[in-house]
Amino acid sequence: MMRLLTAVLLAGIAHPAMAQDHSGHSGGHSDHAMPATQSAQSECEEEAARHRAMGHPVAEGSCAPAAEPADGASDEHSGMDHGNMDHGAMDQPMDHSGMDHSGMDHGPMDAVDHSGMDHGAMPEMDHTQMDHSGMNHSGMDYGAMQPAPIPDAPPPPAAGSGPPRAADAIWGAEAMRASRRALRIENGGMRYLWFQGDRAEYRAREGSDGYLWDVQGYYGGDIDKVWFKSEGEGSFGEKAESAEIQALWSHAIGPWWDLQTGIRQDLTGPGRTHAVVGVQGLAPYIFEVDAAAFLSNKGDLTARIEAEIDQRITQRLILQPVVETRFAFGDAPTLDQGTGFTDVEAGLRLRYEIRRQFAPYVGVSWERKLGETATIARSMGDEVEETALLAGVRIWF
Repeated sequence: MMRLLTAVLLAGIAHPAMAQDHSGHSGGHSDHAMPATQSAQSECEEEAARHRAMGHPVAEGSCAPAAEPADGASDEHSGMDHGNMDHGAMDQPMDHSGMDHSGMDHGPMDAVDHSGMDHGAMPEMDHTQMDHSGMNHSGMDYGAMQPAPIPDAPPPPAAGSGPPRAADAIWGAEAMRASRRALRIENGGMRYLWFQGDRAEYRAREGSDGYLWDVQGYYGGDIDKVWFKSEGEGSFGEKAESAEIQALWSHAIGPWWDLQTGIRQDLTGPGRTHAVVGVQGLAPYIFEVDAAAFLSNKGDLTARIEAEIDQRITQRLILQPVVETRFAFGDAPTLDQGTGFTDVEAGLRLRYEIRRQFAPYVGVSWERKLGETATIARSMGDEVEETALLAGVRIWF
């Protein structure tokens, strides 16, 4: 009898648990039948409200006590083993932090009523870390975002009617003086020192070998500069054949040209002093041109023009053709010159820029006296034509 009574009691206890409706297990967290006790139902309603605030659809009446199944309904789970299922965990809120919502259909969210949501309690979003690369901006009207065009009309007459230094009355003359000085410096008022040894070379030629130098530099700004030049040549072991130095004031007369005036002093021969007027700059096709006229203190008027161009073979290897010619406007017997073109020189130099400021070169030079000057040279037994092989260096800083 005792065994029979115990079996009846156990059957009565197990029957309510086996009769629960688990049909909602396959539908996800939104269709779970919540526990029917009052405390469990309250927790279920809180969890449902939390899911609604997050935008998840929750079926109406999901927290209502489960209805008693009809006769035979409990047979649906007769073959299921519920012994290992933990139904106690169903009473706790579900942790969705690890869930991947990328594949969820959020279409029904449009119908969610957000009127009851408290947006004040939501944390402020940090948009600096958001990835906008996947956003579609094709529908945006960027034309409306552009600033208004600047009018082409001139400023009104009243724009220039005030005093020339009205800011002095507000900020003070001392503060505005410093500001105007800084503005001049930032807009071309800076001063520069530049020096270039264009040619410093050894000349191997028939007879005695020689040398040549041609240097120049300036100090000043973009518009006005103090410019100096010096050049000369000769043979080793002998007195220099020619040498001169120039001191010039240079003024920009355009984006590419400077007007230069000053004096030239000859360091060999009669030692004459010349007034100088010339131009220096870039001709079309980037020819560097230096042209000047000289009037000596003895009344001799001469002119000289030199042109050169850099032909880049590589970024560092450069071929430089140079042509120079001189002209005399009258006879100058003391200078061994006749009227007209006196001589011409053409050179070809190939340099390699080890650094931009230091470039050794090799080359060849050909020069010839012309016209009456050539006649004077022949009468004195001098050579009229000469060819030389060159090796030198070009530097600047």
